[in-house]
Amino acid sequence: MSRQSENEQGLWCWGTAQLAVGRARVALAENMSISLVMAAMMILPLLEIALRAVFKVGISGSTSIVQHLTLIAGMLGGAIAARDGRLLSLSTASNLLKGRWKSAALIFSGGVAVTITAFLCVASVQFVLAERESGNLFVYQIPIWVVQLALPLGFAAVAWRLLRHASETWAGRGLTLLLAAALVWLTWHAPLPPSELVMPALLLLLAATILGAPVFTTLGGAALVLFWGADLPIASIPLDHYRLVTNATLPTIPLFTLAGYFLAEGGASKRLVRVFMALVGQFRGGTAIVTCLVCAFFTTFTGASGVTILALGGLLMPVLLAARYSERNALGLLTSAGALGSLFPPCLPLILYAIIAKNITIQQIFLGGIAPGILMVAATAWLGVWQGPKEPGALSKFDRHEAMAAIWGAKWELLIPLVALGGLLGGFATPVEAAALTALYALIVETFVYGDLKVFKDVPRVMTECGLLIGGVLLILGVALGFTNYLVDAQVAAGAVEWVTRSIHSPWVFLLALNLFLLLVGCLMDIFSAIVVVVPLMVPMGLAFGIDPVHLGIIFLANLELGYLTPPVGMNLFLASYRFGKPMSEVYRAVVPMLLVRFVAVLLITYLPPLTTTLPRWFGR
Repeated sequence: MSRQSENEQGLWCWGTAQLAVGRARVALAENMSISLVMAAMMILPLLEIALRAVFKVGISGSTSIVQHLTLIAGMLGGAIAARDGRLLSLSTASNLLKGRWKSAALIFSGGVAVTITAFLCVASVQFVLAERESGNLFVYQIPIWVVQLALPLGFAAVAWRLLRHASETWAGRGLTLLLAAALVWLTWHAPLPPSELVMPALLLLLAATILGAPVFTTLGGAALVLFWGADLPIASIPLDHYRLVTNATLPTIPLFTLAGYFLAEGGASKRLVRVFMALVGQFRGGTAIVTCLVCAFFTTFTGASGVTILALGGLLMPVLLAARYSERNALGLLTSAGALGSLFPPCLPLILYAIIAKNITIQQIFLGGIAPGILMVAATAWLGVWQGPKEPGALSKFDRHEAMAAIWGAKWELLIPLVALGGLLGGFATPVEAAALTALYALIVETFVYGDLKVFKDVPRVMTECGLLIGGVLLILGVALGFTNYLVDAQVAAGAVEWVTRSIHSPWVFLLALNLFLLLVGCLMDIFSAIVVVVPLMVPMGLAFGIDPVHLGIIFLANLELGYLTPPVGMNLFLASYRFGKPMSEVYRAVVPMLLVRFVAVLLITYLPPLTTTLPRWFGR
């Protein structure tokens, strides 16, 4: 090799190393930033409680600050999720392809995703420029557009990272960029009127979704295509995104989720398993009951059942196998139990439903979900007990001393539901303040009481992981609202209500049709985008048939809970396959009995309204 070639190779290696160092520094800065934002969201509401109690005065503009910190956390978390290749997708079809076909599929889906994200960035710039012209102020005389810059900057970062992940080679990235440029050019130089190209564009988007494009680009792309076809300004999409993410109640979602992450990353799982094993482990099928109870507890606070499976799967699978459960039954039980808890307060879907539906309070939906949530846990546990070994061997006797020791060892974590609901239902804290109090309590318990998390080593990591999840979810919710508002403006909701009331005359038949429709929705959409897209269309129908709003909400969420388990895109199915190293076909077979039992429970929730409505009527005023 010549000296010149050696020098060129040395320069290439040096440049590659410098690029890697630069990326590592950017990643560290992003992780630190999201941790600080999450910490500020937690601390400000707590200061508000303290100052209000002591001095009868709060922090000027603190509510608005926390709302806009949610915006920043959402966009920064979304950028981090894109950086790590962890944006939620509806399909993993590209994984079934090999070689050049897989590379081509990634380039195609990546090119479409980059194009859509770039247009969302352009729309956000238009929105920010309009706000700059308005001269509106944030707090302390800061122009509001300065904070809103998080939208275009966030979408730009996501677009760049989608481009990087489209291929591992520079040539592949070049092809992805060329495809994105071609799609942009076709948008501006369409050979036909845009209204005639809406269907082909949606089919192109569908193909990209099947090949792995992220969910937010599917919904955001649908909104962009429909606005483009109707010759409407696309700046209304980031406007809807901004209005949703800065909703006064929305900060409860990242704060309650943060509390769940502190529990999941600490030693709470082992202590709670010990508690429930001591209380019910001596019964036949007690291990299945323990699995359901522990998973429901964690999902209630993490708000995403995938976290439950990833955090508890490695702990509970050996316990089930040791109790002589077959591998298939253990897999089905864990996959199903990971979706339990979404009806218990303060789980994320309950809060989001109350925000989107607008005709019920968070307190009402929290109370309405308790009894149906217990029914879902009981149904899953019953099947788990039935699937257990028919001759379990010698059962241990109840040990009062072990039970008391286990409860005492986990006493601080067992009090967390009381902290969350006490602050919320007790009247001394707003929902956001109650969520911040719960997050702080979980932090103190796992860091200072039990010492499972180190302040400077583990806490920032946990906050970053939580911010990543929240960022991915808020990206979906924001663009989904833009799509929903187009449907509302196009009077799709009014037309649907008119058609349904003309075709169906009985509220019981309507509820059956609603269940079947929501099962289909659960097959095709994740729970977060389904809430934002479907709820505004469904609520007017429920009102037309005189369905109690809380009952309607719990029916909706109970059906969507099944979506976690329903092929082809149930989130738990993918995560269980990944966590336990099983093919998807085996996971499908394992979960079918659980799916059927849970569907029966959903029908009971649907046709026994007192299960849902009794507690809100007693305590929800």
